[in-house]
Amino acid sequence: MAEAYRGTGVTKSLWMDTAPLPEGPRSMPEVDPPPHESGLDMASAAAFAPPDFLSHQDTPIDVVVVGAGISGLTTAYLLAREGRQVWVLDKGPVGGGETSRSTAHLATYSDDDYQFLEEQHGEEGARLIAESYVAARDMVGRIAQAEGIQCDYRRLDAYLFLGPNDGPDYLRKELDACHRAGLGDTEWVEDFRLGEGYRGPALRFPDQAQFDPQRYVVGVAQAIERLGGKIFSGQHVTGIEGGQWATITLADGRTMRADNCVVATNSPIVDKVKMHTKQAPYRTYVVCLAVPKGSVEPALWWDTRDVYHYVRLQAAQDQGAEDNLIVGGEDHKVGEAHDMEQRFLRLEDWARKHFPMAGQVTHRWSGQVYEPFDGLAFIGRDPANTANILIATGDSGQGTTHGTIAGMLLTDLLQHRPNAWAGLYDPSRKPTKHLTEYLTENLDVAREYAKGHLGPSEASSEAAIPVGHGAVMREGGTKVAVYRGEDGTFTRVSATCTHLGCTVHWNELERSWDCPCHGSRFTPDGTVIAGPAVTALKPVDHTGQG
Repeated sequence: MAEAYRGTGVTKSLWMDTAPLPEGPRSMPEVDPPPHESGLDMASAAAFAPPDFLSHQDTPIDVVVVGAGISGLTTAYLLAREGRQVWVLDKGPVGGGETSRSTAHLATYSDDDYQFLEEQHGEEGARLIAESYVAARDMVGRIAQAEGIQCDYRRLDAYLFLGPNDGPDYLRKELDACHRAGLGDTEWVEDFRLGEGYRGPALRFPDQAQFDPQRYVVGVAQAIERLGGKIFSGQHVTGIEGGQWATITLADGRTMRADNCVVATNSPIVDKVKMHTKQAPYRTYVVCLAVPKGSVEPALWWDTRDVYHYVRLQAAQDQGAEDNLIVGGEDHKVGEAHDMEQRFLRLEDWARKHFPMAGQVTHRWSGQVYEPFDGLAFIGRDPANTANILIATGDSGQGTTHGTIAGMLLTDLLQHRPNAWAGLYDPSRKPTKHLTEYLTENLDVAREYAKGHLGPSEASSEAAIPVGHGAVMREGGTKVAVYRGEDGTFTRVSATCTHLGCTVHWNELERSWDCPCHGSRFTPDGTVIAGPAVTALKPVDHTGQG
């Protein structure tokens, strides 16, 4: 393959330059530097040695966390700080999933808006949601300070302004909803301007936060090891079963037992069906543009359009370097769009209208988010399993906020402490409002099944597939995912997702096979990139056989 995978894709985020991902399976460094000297280049970590899981069959680990992103690592850190024995497993490097593709807005405002949250969860529920967001904002700052993590954590203002289809009344109602939720410092701004792109009213949210998510999770991982925890990359978990103990199975057949298991894999790999009817997978896109140092006052910005834009500034680290303007948006359901280049161009055009000082595009990347039916993540005990299996999923595009909340809430559950947020985030909750939207999302899945199995080939022949591209071909009653490599050779795998049998689609930007039903993703040769699928797409020869 011409391009190497960086975590979950071939595109490269800004954060992958600030704290590079390792090139292969690694463990954390054997010798931890002091907090103020934390080494951030994980490529220099010690060579990986597979843990001897079999030696732990008679003595289960206290807590095993599957997933080394912000949800899993925050949980592991807080548990280790309270003296719990914690192991973290991930098939990739620390932060190599969606954390390194986040834009890391750590906001007390919800991108689903407080009017919607109040409608879904009531006025008291909205107040508790705001309380949890404030706690997450503060927790990241406290951890960074306590552990000496140089992740550029800073407080700053945020602004919500109108999209083209909304009027001032929307903002007035949202201001009232924010005040009812306890965000009393939210203010009305009468004349807010962003370049030539916007002039009009806005809401100001003081004391929001941002940070470098990759530097942060690397620092948290190092803190976990200093506290006695263990972190193992290169460990592909393929099965988790509850019972008296949680049994964790790896792709190579090794197993281990744990008293408790936390599944923090963006989309849960422990549940075949139930949780996947409650959330939908979306792709989101980000461009980073250079701006003259000091030309943009640091802030967070969001508009109200559907799909909305989200913007922040990352100050340059080097003397004389330009700052980084990070603009995201253009979301769509996984597998339902093929115009990625146009989406990047629209983001760039929007950025230049609102920030006319913007210069060269330095980075372009995409990520994956899961939208829950009621705007809140699912954090707690897995409703399809025994009480010692816990999950964190459904980030709703606010992964750093919900991931930090997950760490706090799951720690309280495992420490048998009451938590006022537990009912709100409970994964067993059911939709009670906006049932039409919930049913529509699930009907979309049914349509994808039918379309995938009944649809025609996407190319007239293998020879018609351009170099570096993929297409799903119908061969009799079989669908085959065919990729033509840069050297002209073809790689053929089953187009049937190994999760629940939907037909995958080619993602031209990230060079991956993506499942439009529940968001599983695979490399061109069928290797799992992201769940809920845990097994590879099967190779298929020219007879149609695996």
